[in-house]
Amino acid sequence: MALPGPAATRAAVRLCRIAASASSYLPSAAADGRRELELPFALVAERGMVVGGHRGMGMNAVGAPPGARFGAARERENTLLSFGRAAAHAAVAFVEFDVQVTKDGCPIIFHDDFILTQGTGAVHERRVTDLLLEDFLSYGPQRESCKVSKPLLRRAGDGRVLNWTTEDDDSLCTLQEAFQRVSPRLGFNIELKFDDSIMYHRKDLQCALKAVLQVVFEHARNRPVFFSSFHPDAAQMMRELQSFVASSIATATEFIGKVPVNLWHINFSRHQSDCEYACCLHHSILSAP
Repeated sequence: MALPGPAATRAAVRLCRIAASASSYLPSAAADGRRELELPFALVAERGMVVGGHRGMGMNAVGAPPGARFGAARERENTLLSFGRAAAHAAVAFVEFDVQVTKDGCPIIFHDDFILTQGTGAVHERRVTDLLLEDFLSYGPQRESCKVSKPLLRRAGDGRVLNWTTEDDDSLCTLQEAFQRVSPRLGFNIELKFDDSIMYHRKDLQCALKAVLQVVFEHARNRPVFFSSFHPDAAQMMRELQSFVASSIATATEFIGKVPVNLWHINFSRHQSDCEYACCLHHSILSAP
């Protein structure tokens, strides 16, 4: 990845300063009495530091050499097992995980754009968002012994396709299952995952984001939740959609007014203006009423 230039670095520093001061956006209670959730920003102001678990207990990098810093997680990333073990550490305030939406409209937790398995003499590769929920859950370990699982493969950084094995394995899961089965004291940083190589139509983004929001509004209760994304349009649209979706879900009033949306991730290999736009967007999202 190309190193950031001076202007991009200044923009990133500005973004960090905005994030550090963003806790002022979060009053303890909204004017209409609805409870606002505490974000890691507020925790940073209180503690000076906050600990989050990347994909739970850490990411899996297939083909990583022994002792490598990355790929050392024992647990399969983005699973209930990994989230549960992160929650068992008192210092961990939240976990980050990647959410995509299946072809039949179910938000699931998976990082890669494509999922790979071994077929008859060949590797089969499918785009995750082209799968139905039942198809997606058929990969990897199965919770029901009567179901046949498809072996999971993963592409290494050098392009090789390798068996995706972990010391402690677990089944793939949905966003709803994470809300229902992970300790409610653990915050969720829900990364809205979209493929950088695709130009998404606005209606397609809306459809996916509404599906995610519906699960959040129905199941989050008092859990700290915030969104993040590499995709500027998704980050901005997620904030705009919240009032619309909340008004159509009866349980929304038991949750919060709005979930903050944070464009944390900046790809410095892109044009400098992207970085500057991310800073401006982040500021407008966090400071808007």
